[in-house]
Amino acid sequence: MGSQVSAKTNDKEQQLKKASKMALIRSLLPIVGLVVIFLLFNVLTDFRMMGNMSLAFSQVYVTMIAAMGVFFIMTMGGLDFSQGSILGIASIIVCILSKHGIAIAILGGIASGAIIGAINGFFYVYRKIKSFIVTICTMFLFRGFIKYFTTNAPVAGSAKLINYDSTGLKIACTVVILIIGFIAFRYTKFGTYLKAIGAGEKAAMFSGIRTDRMKFLTKPTMKIRTFTGKYLELRGTVIGNGSQSAGVISGNIVIPITEISSTAQFRITPQQFEILNEGVAKIRLSMTPMNHERTFKKDKIGKKLYQFYLNEKQKDENF
Repeated sequence: MGSQVSAKTNDKEQQLKKASKMALIRSLLPIVGLVVIFLLFNVLTDFRMMGNMSLAFSQVYVTMIAAMGVFFIMTMGGLDFSQGSILGIASIIVCILSKHGIAIAILGGIASGAIIGAINGFFYVYRKIKSFIVTICTMFLFRGFIKYFTTNAPVAGSAKLINYDSTGLKIACTVVILIIGFIAFRYTKFGTYLKAIGAGEKAAMFSGIRTDRMKFLTKPTMKIRTFTGKYLELRGTVIGNGSQSAGVISGNIVIPITEISSTAQFRITPQQFEILNEGVAKIRLSMTPMNHERTFKKDKIGKKLYQFYLNEKQKDENF
């Protein structure tokens, strides 16, 4: 019995390692794809693209920065078609305010984008209008403003703006924004909440909840090792979420044994109750995607469960 449990445990660990490797591969695929596309276009242009990197960066840095914002929105499961119009309005504001100082112009551009984003968010969150409908409407609305401001002549800006039109500064700003976005998405509660909103049924897994309080996503199994070295493997079913216990049942009675943010029941035979009387040294609850283990220095539940079984058996006999 012990060798079978050990073999199944090893298989489970191998599956988890394989899943971890696959997740790593999937995370690296976009980078590999970018490198392949870059090399492909260099080959097709006889490597002339390498000599025009400044031109290439001048055409993509704005798109990369804008894509970072859209990425957050799409992570939540939303869409934003107004991004181009927001960029146009922000550019006009920067040009107009640049005559009063570059710092004021930058702050004005950021503020204008934030205000338009807040308008989109208001109708999406509080008026419950789908994001693609809201952003399509604001796209055409602010596109009209752009045409109004640029009909007679291009918007003039301060000549000082030319001093900031350098490839090095563009690359530096793009890299800094991408790094900030990556850190915010990967290592902060902000990113966790975005993933939770967009993940739906998987929201609990990304919402920062401790893994030992995660709800069951598949049928749970419980492995028990006694102080005498015997093993039990119980298969259970989830009967509720949001409680604070998982346990062993006899009939319809659930006995809490460990904290989990779900309630599960495990059927156990009289012969297995006899084994529990030897004392429970370790319990492993298998769930998706992690396992929850608890080790006991002395028996806390084995003999209690066995006594419970004897009491219930006595009640049945005296019925």
